[in-house]
Amino acid sequence: MAISFQLDATDQQARAGTMATPHGAVRTPVFMPVGTQGTVKGLTPEMVRDAGSQIILGNTYHLALRPGDELVRDLGGLHRFMNWPGPILTDSGGFQVFSLATQVKITDDGAKFRSHIDGSPLELTPERAVRIQENLGSDIAMVLDECPSLKETTPAKVRAAVTRTVRWAARCKACHTRPDQAQFAIVQGGLDIELRAECARELVAMDFPGYALGGFSVGESPESMHAALPACAALLPEGKPRYLMGVGRPQDLLAGVAAGIDMFDCVMPTRNGRNALAFTADGPIRLRNAKHRRDPAPVESGCGCYCCANYSRAYLHHLFAADEMLGPTLLSLHNVEFYLRLMRDARDAIIAGRYAAFHAGCLARWNAAP
Repeated sequence: MAISFQLDATDQQARAGTMATPHGAVRTPVFMPVGTQGTVKGLTPEMVRDAGSQIILGNTYHLALRPGDELVRDLGGLHRFMNWPGPILTDSGGFQVFSLATQVKITDDGAKFRSHIDGSPLELTPERAVRIQENLGSDIAMVLDECPSLKETTPAKVRAAVTRTVRWAARCKACHTRPDQAQFAIVQGGLDIELRAECARELVAMDFPGYALGGFSVGESPESMHAALPACAALLPEGKPRYLMGVGRPQDLLAGVAAGIDMFDCVMPTRNGRNALAFTADGPIRLRNAKHRRDPAPVESGCGCYCCANYSRAYLHHLFAADEMLGPTLLSLHNVEFYLRLMRDARDAIIAGRYAAFHAGCLARWNAAP
């Protein structure tokens, strides 16, 4: 297999592990900054690496549209193209089946998109999704799945999506050719634990190197997701990486870790950074608020990131008021480092056997935030 995974410690359901990949080891639990189009928005790869990122994420659908997966292949693969030396995971485009629902037609054969850029057609079959990701050369490639919206669907449609997801996973596995690239399967089923169990049983029988939980944070309440995660995580093999896709509030990450999840990704750190919201150990703060206009304190006291070590809340407030590009860059960098630090601290707590206390302490501080 292209990757291997070992458990280093457990604390109840929470796990600390090490995943070996062709481009380096990844210590879990881990947050993966999202580089959808070959860049973590607003940050250079060196910034992301220096912040402590071990692995980043790219996207099949977007990179296939531009610059094109064959161009990336011809220029040495995604690692060289974007100058990122560490591991890369690529999503298959399955989430775009959900997020671009008005521009896609789903059949048993695959997904037919109209490009959100210029309306040109893109047919994404399981075989095409695999070929794109093999051209990109990521360390971990996700199988194509169907991600239904829980707000706009019925139990029958969720079951149909599960059936299609399982069939597509088998087709992805059958056409996979790169020995240096691992494929992860994706368990769907909404909040129906029995349906999730059916999906997981069929996918686990195919013996993929890793497994993901998809179809969360797509319309359900956070409380419903948190309640479902322990049972869903328990459906996945103990000795393989477990990935919760696209879920990213800090409290959601900690709930996922408590449930036994190893890997996370979300656009929230950079998206919120671009909109003047900073995550801190004492809760989020909004740098556009007038109270920060004369505040000489760093964004987060005790944070060692480049932003906090060098700039004040007053300066960040000024940058956003003046619509300067540096503001989103600095705050995105801080937020990414906060997420990475949160997962490092969670790992340390698991190894020390005190994860429940760590989890509770974080929630108490965030809940007490004004």
